[in-house]
Amino acid sequence: MSLDGLFTHALVQELNRQFQDSRIHKIQQPYDEEVILTIRANRKNYKLLLSAHSQFARVQITNENYVNPDTPPNFCMVLRKFVEGNRILSIQQYENDRIICFNLERKNEIGDFEEQQIIIELMGRHSNIFLLSADNSIIDCIKHVPIYQNSFRTLLPGVQYQLPPQGNQVNPWKASFLPNALPSLDDLSAKDLQKYYMGIGRDSAKEILSMMKGENDRLRGLEAFLTRFDHLQPTLTINDEGKTFFTPFPFQTLSGDKSTFPSLSDLLQAYFETKAKQDHIKQVGSQLVTVVSREIKKNKHKLNRLQDDLNKSQQADAYQLRGELLTTYLYQMTKGQSEITVNNYYNDDKPLTIALDPTLTPSQNAQHYFHKYNKLTDSITHIHEQMAKTKTELSYLESVDTQIQLAEPQELNEIKDELIHEGYLKKQKQKRSHKNKRLKPRHFTTQSGTSILVGRNNRQNDELTMRKANKNHYWFHTKDIPGSHVILMTDNPSDEDIVEAAQLAAKYSKYAQSTNVPVDYTQVKDVKKPNGAKPGFVNYFNQQTVFVTPNR
Repeated sequence: MSLDGLFTHALVQELNRQFQDSRIHKIQQPYDEEVILTIRANRKNYKLLLSAHSQFARVQITNENYVNPDTPPNFCMVLRKFVEGNRILSIQQYENDRIICFNLERKNEIGDFEEQQIIIELMGRHSNIFLLSADNSIIDCIKHVPIYQNSFRTLLPGVQYQLPPQGNQVNPWKASFLPNALPSLDDLSAKDLQKYYMGIGRDSAKEILSMMKGENDRLRGLEAFLTRFDHLQPTLTINDEGKTFFTPFPFQTLSGDKSTFPSLSDLLQAYFETKAKQDHIKQVGSQLVTVVSREIKKNKHKLNRLQDDLNKSQQADAYQLRGELLTTYLYQMTKGQSEITVNNYYNDDKPLTIALDPTLTPSQNAQHYFHKYNKLTDSITHIHEQMAKTKTELSYLESVDTQIQLAEPQELNEIKDELIHEGYLKKQKQKRSHKNKRLKPRHFTTQSGTSILVGRNNRQNDELTMRKANKNHYWFHTKDIPGSHVILMTDNPSDEDIVEAAQLAAKYSKYAQSTNVPVDYTQVKDVKKPNGAKPGFVNYFNQQTVFVTPNR
């Protein structure tokens, strides 16, 4: 089910029970299109997410920890000025549309109470969040839309707020009758229900149609469907094709594995968590992804060029052979020749034609080939050194790329600091000092109760392995695959502990979505870091290898 008007109806009822007559304590805007309201209710703080994202627009209570920008966006500053400390009088839905209204009460500058509203329109790419004054004018909105972009309504501060275009659809919650144009039950389709009723998504329409046919009556079927909203059972359904659906209660028309949740917010959190997180990482980490991708491409190109040079250097023996043959047959050569054919006494006297420079003497031509031979021979050592350095740098960059893909949004700042420290990014001047709180390694516990620590980035990998871990504890890493350092904090692990730690090493690696991933493990004392090596790079010895499938 999409977040249609019916789901919005249930969500508004849940939010009203939770937040009516509570106060907005704090406001944050971690991303361009999302606002977090910290609401004090029942002696507890709740974080309410208001999202106007083009794909993931929603309103829900969230437990996520967000990292806020150093400088709050203008919309956030306006909300802090006008909304912090406001009391929530009620939360309403406009008809059965995807429009949620927070009715607020505030004290103005002279101490009088006045009302204002926060409006959230959950309408795909047209989603928006508004702050309205008592006279219904827009104080500000999260997306500004001038008149040349939308001739129907202008969305700018100071303009009177208008509802989005409305059709002549019937609100199903007020439908004590059927629309005259609605087809008979035999001819009725889910699309007809969406056409004549307001705020009904495709999945809801299919479920309503099924209930109408089950009741053998259109109106009774609709009423039976709406009655189910009195007893919500938030449900996540994953069908055989892997598609996921969220509904306020189990839909008979949706088959697959079903999971239930204590609240609609918990359901939305489960559905949107991965999708929204990936989008946030794309927003926050776009600069990092661009830089790392560019450096990976550059190093791969350099490696190809070095390989070409190495292939050319394999011709060194051919140049030496030609030099020796020319030295032997100098008496047969004269200046001005462009080539000479001689017997190759290294290959059963088979004739070999050798190109000559007509401007050089016979002796100089022979020396020219020896010079080429010496130059290529000398270059081989340099090429191997450069290839080793390039492969090391490429391996490091691929590990950073993996960490960006696996990172939580709040982890990206430390990865950015690492890239600045390594010289891939320039340090930007900050308008004010802002010290990011350093994150601790990820912590897990095996079924037997043994702790496992997992590094979040390369610098933390070094710190975890080389400084924090006990030398007798066990170290895990995917074999020849970019990934995190994993420490199993015991010197006597069971087979089950080893498998669980290896699964985490595979999960936090480039092959997180693969099966049968090879993971090396050894004691920490057998892990060494070479002098001057890149962050996260180590050598290890006395390892064993286990093959596991990441536990997702």
